[in-house]
Amino acid sequence: MTRVLITGFAPFDGERVNPSWQAASLVAAEPPAGLTVTATELPCAFGDSLDALYEAVRTVGPDLVLCLGQAGGRPGVTVERVGINIDDARIPDNKGRQPVDEPVVPDGPAAYFSTLPVKACVAAMREAGVPAAVSHTAGTFVCNHVAYGLGHLIATEFPHIRGGFAHVPWAPEQVTDGRAPALPPATVAHGLRALLTAAARTPAGQDLKVTEGATH
Repeated sequence: MTRVLITGFAPFDGERVNPSWQAASLVAAEPPAGLTVTATELPCAFGDSLDALYEAVRTVGPDLVLCLGQAGGRPGVTVERVGINIDDARIPDNKGRQPVDEPVVPDGPAAYFSTLPVKACVAAMREAGVPAAVSHTAGTFVCNHVAYGLGHLIATEFPHIRGGFAHVPWAPEQVTDGRAPALPPATVAHGLRALLTAAARTPAGQDLKVTEGATH
């Protein structure tokens, strides 16, 4: 059995729910065949989120880690390719913190690439009927903070773990005016099960050789 840790965030910015945690909970409740999945909710706060993630990694001892966050306005699940070493918060986090141009890890490298097979993960979700794409920016808020922090933890303490970050769209209950794309958490969870299965089956260091680049 492949041990998986999946995380989502608590609601933030006045929202009542966070679809990343909704989807993570559903995947843990009905994991894919061959995988054991533990879900952990992270606080939407700089620093605290990494403390909770690191504790969960040490407790669960996973083979794979998938962290999730909300990206309102994106039409599908987007698997992040890279996390960068910068916190630059457009809004305060849930603790009122709003860092500007501060490193996630002082003296850390500029960026960490995901160690998941991002293109294979995207292909698997599309095959499952869930809209998905590779993303080349995780932003500079708490999602990127966790994406980079996870990369740093893997690089410095747990090189046997493969892990990465994905963003999920708003849930329909968050878009009552119909002016932005949304996906039901159950649909997102269906795609994430395919993602995790593909990640578990793809040998470390390998991925699909297909175009998923962007011009901007």
